[in-house]
Amino acid sequence: MKLFDTIRLKESSDIMRKYLDFIIKGIYAGILIGMGGVAYLAISNKIVGSFIFSLGLLTVCIYSFNLYTGKVGYIVENKPSYMIELILSLIGNFIGTFLVGNMMRLTRFKGYGEAALEIVNTKLNDNILSIFILAMLCGIIMYLAVNNYKKEKDGIGKYIVIFMGVMAFILCGFEHCIANMFYFSIAGVFSLKVFGYLLVMVIGNSVGSIIIALYDKIYRNNK
Repeated sequence: MKLFDTIRLKESSDIMRKYLDFIIKGIYAGILIGMGGVAYLAISNKIVGSFIFSLGLLTVCIYSFNLYTGKVGYIVENKPSYMIELILSLIGNFIGTFLVGNMMRLTRFKGYGEAALEIVNTKLNDNILSIFILAMLCGIIMYLAVNNYKKEKDGIGKYIVIFMGVMAFILCGFEHCIANMFYFSIAGVFSLKVFGYLLVMVIGNSVGSIIIALYDKIYRNNK
């Protein structure tokens, strides 16, 4: 009995360690996206700002951190247990962006919160259907950017697709749930409405990613 208890204890410990790893990698991803958001707010030129923001996603991909919007599309080729990794990654992403946003509010750059407030108000004054559609389109771009980065083994193309993808969703005004977590955090705006909108963004990003992932799985991989 003691042997079985020891084995069960070890298995439980391994599971908890794996779950903690998902959260930690999610926090790091959230921090990097938050830092990209800071850069975007700091630069008045939107094109340059969106280019620098791209470094956040590029670093996430290089270090294999857990960014929800970069992982959710792969749900179509994983077991149901993959949902746990996605949820824990999303929680980690929120923690990371929340930390960066609120730390910035304690620095001399707290004025960036006012710039973020304009972005936040635009989103909160939009309707739910619009938010969902814009989030879905962002999800499509995010899956394409991350998936092409993974498939492209060598060459500059794998890096270009990351920069182009991020710049596209920012300049088009599409809704990225993790980036928006940062904007809400640095603006200091949280309410039931905010969390409701974030949920719609999460769902929209997920649907967009899964739509393209299903195409890959059903059509492209069967040719």
